Amino acid sequence: MQDNDKTAFDSAIRALEFEIANAGTHLTIDATARQAYSMQIQAMANELRGQVSSGRMTWAQAAQQAQEARNAIMEVIRGRSTPVGRAMAERLKREGKTLNELIARKTQQLHGAGADFSRLSTTQQNAVYAEIVKSAGTSNPRVTATMRNLSRAGRGLLVLSIALSVYSIAKAEDKAGAARREVAVTGAGIGGGIAGGALAGLACGPGAPVCVTVGAFVGGALAAFGVDYFW
Repeated sequence: MQDNDKTAFDSAIRALEFEIANAGTHLTIDATARQAYSMQIQAMANELRGQVSSGRMTWAQAAQQAQEARNAIMEVIRGRSTPVGRAMAERLKREGKTLNELIARKTQQLHGAGADFSRLSTTQQNAVYAEIVKSAGTSNPRVTATMRNLSRAGRGLLVLSIALSVYSIAKAEDKAGAARREVAVTGAGIGGGIAGGALAGLACGPGAPVCVTVGAFVGGALAAFGVDYFW
């Protein structure tokens, strides 16, 4: 009975360990991607403003490039996120706005509802374009702050996962074998989580973070248990 209890306890510890590692890795990757996105769009906007100030570009050209560059950066960063992170981002915003949509939005923000961009003076139009460039370099502050907090949480979970691995290795008779097992099982759990999230994304479609998250954790659990069982 004691042997059965010990086996059950060890299995529970390992399950907790690789799921914590899975969650921590997802949070850390997605928070890092968000930080990279914020830095890239800010640098892009600063570069375009410099181009206009030096006379090498008009505000209209800068606005066009800002809109195109931000949407391109957004897609690249989403490609570097986990399936869960991508699903969450698509839930918030499926795709970037067109330049005409941005012009209409900024025109109304600056000159009131019903304002017509074509009837504005050249100076007023340039102010609209300048706002588009400025906005292109600014990420949603609430989302950025949330991802910053999640990054700290992700690092904390990874530390906890490492602590559980150290505990499992320390109490094992064959410490070298236990260490190899911990690396294999945890790695399988993380890889399975990414793969499971990707498959869930294909099944559920874009912008379905709950479905993708479930797929990530189920995929991670199946992969980790599979490696642990056949070890």
